[in-house]
Amino acid sequence: MKSNQQLGIGTTGGTLLSVIGQLGVHDMLRTALLAAIGAVVSFAVTLLLQRLRRK
Repeated sequence: MKSNQQLGIGTTGGTLLSVIGQLGVHDMLRTALLAAIGAVVSFAVTLLLQRLRRK
């Protein structure tokens, strides 16, 4: 069982490192910015719907 867990951790770690190596800083910044914008819009829509529901 422990061997399978170590194999899975190693495979996951290697996959993540290979993906990170192919992404540029520009791509990561753009993704972070889009995620932040999405979170703000989601929060604003939630607040708006709560206020509409109260009325």
